[in-house]
Amino acid sequence: MPAFLMRSVILLFILLAPPAWSGDFKSVQGLNDPDVFTLRASALNRPFNILVRLPLGYESAKAPLPTLYLLDGGHTFPMLSAYYQYLAFGEEVPDMIIVGISYGADSFEDGNFRGSDFTARAESRAHYGGAPKFQAFLREELLPYIENKYRSDPAKRMIFGQSLGGQFVLYTAQTQPTLFWGHIASNPALHRNLDFFLQNARQDQKTNSLLFVSSGTNDEQQFRVPAVKWMKHWQQAPNKPWQLKTVDLEGHGHFSPAPAAFRGGIRWFFNPAVN
Repeated sequence: MPAFLMRSVILLFILLAPPAWSGDFKSVQGLNDPDVFTLRASALNRPFNILVRLPLGYESAKAPLPTLYLLDGGHTFPMLSAYYQYLAFGEEVPDMIIVGISYGADSFEDGNFRGSDFTARAESRAHYGGAPKFQAFLREELLPYIENKYRSDPAKRMIFGQSLGGQFVLYTAQTQPTLFWGHIASNPALHRNLDFFLQNARQDQKTNSLLFVSSGTNDEQQFRVPAVKWMKHWQQAPNKPWQLKTVDLEGHGHFSPAPAAFRGGIRWFFNPAVN
């Protein structure tokens, strides 16, 4: 093919090719074109990527809506936000706002600080123990921001965390049980600091908060064993600051149960009679 003709063919291909993705999410309708912005945490002096998904019925909502905050939002937001829409189609869950909190990276070197932010102190890990500051960021910065900008109900805040994210869910449920109304801890990773979670809880304070804790039966033993110990301990505790539901998720490993825990927790929060 002559060179001039080849150049003409290439130019025609470029002109007729579909435009590159513009960076919005309109073609991924399961995410409902979320708002995406950066919020700098003064308590930590670093930024977080925040993703906000409004339900399909947001504009017609007559009252503030329950709001679910997803830890590890870079992974959990696209997965559970789209799954939520399927559940909403089936009328299994109510309208709610979903907020993803993302580091935008998977490694510590690239800016993922979950190993500090989500954890209580542990003697075997010097970087553990940042949960109080991360909790302060949520309480003093992110939650007020969301509740000022969107029709978000402060009385129906919920939080979801997987693995170390599940540890933070337990941390905040045990230290500030009224910060969130609903808590979902999926396969909480308590292998380095279980003693803290067996000893620390606001047992002097009875609240209307709900705590859903699940563990995959095929989870790695380093995670499964302490999670089961935690569940047995608090099931038997006479004074708990929250209503507790614990579930074994049959056949699930460490990462697979997130959707099942999400669905189970949300359904239990809004219809306690469901299994």
